[in-house]
Amino acid sequence: MPPRIAARSAEGLLGAMPGYLDGILETKLVSVFPHNHDRGLPSHQALIVLFDAVDGAPLAVMDGTHITAARTGAATAVSTRLLSRPDARILAILGAGVQGRSHLRAHARVRDFSEVRVASRNAGHARALAAEFGATAVESLEEAARGADVVCLCTDATTPFSEPGWFRPGAHVTSVGSSAGGPELDPGTIRAADLLVVEHRDAFKPYPGGAHELQGLDPSAAVELGEVIAGSRPGRTSPGQLTVYKSMGHAVEDAVAADLVYSAARAQGAGIEVAI
Repeated sequence: MPPRIAARSAEGLLGAMPGYLDGILETKLVSVFPHNHDRGLPSHQALIVLFDAVDGAPLAVMDGTHITAARTGAATAVSTRLLSRPDARILAILGAGVQGRSHLRAHARVRDFSEVRVASRNAGHARALAAEFGATAVESLEEAARGADVVCLCTDATTPFSEPGWFRPGAHVTSVGSSAGGPELDPGTIRAADLLVVEHRDAFKPYPGGAHELQGLDPSAAVELGEVIAGSRPGRTSPGQLTVYKSMGHAVEDAVAADLVYSAARAQGAGIEVAI
């Protein structure tokens, strides 16, 4: 899984994320154009291409936008299942776009939340998403975050909008925002975390390979999510710990998700077969 690379235009970037895992050979091409919301388009758009791992023949081209949204929310939900308190009951979703929706869907599978709050810099978007899922729209991002057990930052913010005081002791905070313009999560919360978790320590490399929030920090201070899953590193060890999961995505997630989609499509006879 080599680090991602990117080519930039005046308005955004095109990233490439190749990977190989257990017979799955794939690459994702993803464009990140922050101003696309003004055009009525997603800020992130992608294609995923699968190749035969034996002879290199192209197998499938598939839309990567939906797959990326689903696997990002799912990976974050895995972090919540592993790192949030078992009695977590209040979920706050900050951001009401593609990732806000994906996170709501995925988190319903890992905890029995009794209260779900949705907030956005666009109040209308928050109300619409909350109505779709039977959640509660709140007026401000801060109001949603304060007192919540799990807080998911799912925005395309180019400057940090959160503050450490927003997050209660024992909360699990996640951030998937990855704007070319800058960080989403404030540095104070990163420093205050009792446990910092990433998908891979490549997240400490310069953007776009790594996260803006982690620049200049010691990679050894973080734990990889896979290490927690495998039990080689501890996760949460006490109810009062503040845990932070900073996601940048990783090709291993795209490879597995794409293979699941490809296998299901072949089994169902879906898709269009073409000669190249």
